[in-house]
Amino acid sequence: MNQSLQVLNPLLRRRIVEQITGDSRTTLYRKIKRKLLTTPVQIGGGRVAWPQHEIVAINQARIAGKNDEQIMALVVELHAMRFMQ
Repeated sequence: MNQSLQVLNPLLRRRIVEQITGDSRTTLYRKIKRKLLTTPVQIGGGRVAWPQHEIVAINQARIAGKNDEQIMALVVELHAMRFMQ
């Protein structure tokens, strides 16, 4: 019997986020500082990851041509949603 576990909100480690966004580690953290990327969540043992839906939402906004100000507003919204769940 082949059962697959469906993860509702997978967490992506930094290297995966780098691949998805095309950004280097340095650029990821610069974007976080400028509020153009959500902060990672602590997953234990000094490790961090990003909720997949946040990275997807930011990428979709970029693809749609949103400017930095609009991306910053999205990041604020995504952070606020973390506390509503």
